[in-house]
Amino acid sequence: MSSAARIEAFLEMMSAERGAAENTLASYRRDLEDAAATIKGDLANAAPADIRTYLDGIAAQGFAPTSQARKLSALRQFFKFLYAEGLRQDDPTGTLDSPKKGRPLPKTMGEAEAGRLLDRAATEAVEPPPGGDQLAALRLHALVEVLYATGLRVSELVGLPVTVAQRDDRFFMVRGKGNKERMVPLSAKARIAMKTWLAARAKLPAYAESPFLFPSASDSGHLPRQVFARELKGLAARAGIAATKISPHVLRHAFASHLLQNGADLRAVQQLLGHADISTTQIYTHVLEERLVRLVNDHHPLAD
Repeated sequence: MSSAARIEAFLEMMSAERGAAENTLASYRRDLEDAAATIKGDLANAAPADIRTYLDGIAAQGFAPTSQARKLSALRQFFKFLYAEGLRQDDPTGTLDSPKKGRPLPKTMGEAEAGRLLDRAATEAVEPPPGGDQLAALRLHALVEVLYATGLRVSELVGLPVTVAQRDDRFFMVRGKGNKERMVPLSAKARIAMKTWLAARAKLPAYAESPFLFPSASDSGHLPRQVFARELKGLAARAGIAATKISPHVLRHAFASHLLQNGADLRAVQQLLGHADISTTQIYTHVLEERLVRLVNDHHPLAD
């Protein structure tokens, strides 16, 4: 049986036994036929070295790691089928490692942009934009100040208890993922913004008795994170920042990146963000690398 016939048999099995969609089958066909056309000899009899040479070749052509991984996955499925059917006595893909996918860098914003966003929120808290609501402006100011000061997850932020503002402490405890508690700092500006919001909030009977700092008529009892995200994008647009560049998570990333840019320890940032594993925090090491390059360029006597 030729490789072409075995590919057809494999695709028939994927369709009949696994109910693979037409697009999936077409993708498998393209990847397997490409491999068969590239690998010398019969694909069905290819050795591990042949498969490795093929994968190295598509990597050299500039295929993205995701495309390389997809092609390897098609080959794995194909050879697993041949082995199960007794058409091969081994699987040549068994010892091959999947291509490493580069971890995308977190979206963040510069210190100047963050400053502009916070300044705009402070201005609108005093003088809301045309047609704006003073109470909503005060709440938004408190939200962005607290988020940038603490790096909280948006779910942690909108669900904060009112006692955080009532105590007026420089630090408070928050319960995050895995029901774990951690201590986060509060800047003087964040405490002032919260106090101002707390005073305005107390004047509304519907809010005054709520256990949440940012109450709402929603099912959860607190401000939905989607509402905050929408208001934040509007604030960014009024501050001259593209709305597509901003989200609550971007501000969390900015908190971490700016700490590292200014000399904070990676372990300390890990604790502040509530990451269980330091490897999660290490996505920010590009910031440290940029700072080191800048340090050398600015201070090394041989730097141009």
